[in-house]
Amino acid sequence: MSRRLAGIVLALVACAVQAQVPVRVGSKADNEGAFLGQVILQVLRHEGVPAVDRTQLGPTSIVRRALLNGDLDVYPEYTGNAAFFFHRESDPSFRDAGKAYALAASLDLAANRLVWLTPAPADNHWAIGVRSDVAKREDLHTLRDLARWANGGGDVLLAGSAEFVESDAALPAFQSTYGFSLRGDQLLVLAGGDTSATIKAAAEGISGVNASMVYSTDGAIAITGLTVLADPAHVEMVYQPAPVFREEVLQRYPGVRAPLEAAFRPLTVDVLRRLNARTQIDGEEASKVAADYLRSEGLLK
Repeated sequence: MSRRLAGIVLALVACAVQAQVPVRVGSKADNEGAFLGQVILQVLRHEGVPAVDRTQLGPTSIVRRALLNGDLDVYPEYTGNAAFFFHRESDPSFRDAGKAYALAASLDLAANRLVWLTPAPADNHWAIGVRSDVAKREDLHTLRDLARWANGGGDVLLAGSAEFVESDAALPAFQSTYGFSLRGDQLLVLAGGDTSATIKAAAEGISGVNASMVYSTDGAIAITGLTVLADPAHVEMVYQPAPVFREEVLQRYPGVRAPLEAAFRPLTVDVLRRLNARTQIDGEEASKVAADYLRSEGLLK
């Protein structure tokens, strides 16, 4: 065999080996993160891409660091978090879905060679939910309505975590923007950040609680029927989930972009609430919920 031919053979072998390097799929440790990570993992495997399951790795700081360090190849992230990654929390672009995605994608590509695929339409941000009977009685639809009710002497009693009550990005931001203030005796502060506990308190009227901090895609909302109040002033940044890849990995497997974006496209707020309820409330495995979802969308055989 000539040297030239031998070189060609070795190059082809090297390419074949590189093409079979498995993709390491991570996710955050929460239920929704686990589900979204499983969606990515199962789509990759369905497309014939070898993939390693490293979902439910930990909080944002750990998973993000693993991706930046090259210890992960892809994980689902939320567009609004890019504002914190790049210290752009006050940038109004992150309060508009299209602009938030475009800015997150451009910043991360330029700084870190990370590629954000098109996000799901669901926006998972902090919000306030009210018992539906109370919302109907008081004609509550938005946080402006909540302000009217509170300022009119309404019997608001809200359950939330210490972070929600104290963080400048949560209840204080809602109060300053919409012009209301809840007294200490109108707040039930629960340890930890588990929204299922605060939602349960509101839904069941525990200790007179009739309102709760929620994440807008919480599965418990689908079960309890809380009315989630709209945020017309866009106090909260937009948090749409999207697969985020290391660029070199996506270049190795460019064919996965279309099926992954097809898998995220149907994930509206209502769809995610329903799917999250299966893991959060019913205790089903995220892998099973993801497989059922992908089959229902015709994306998995």
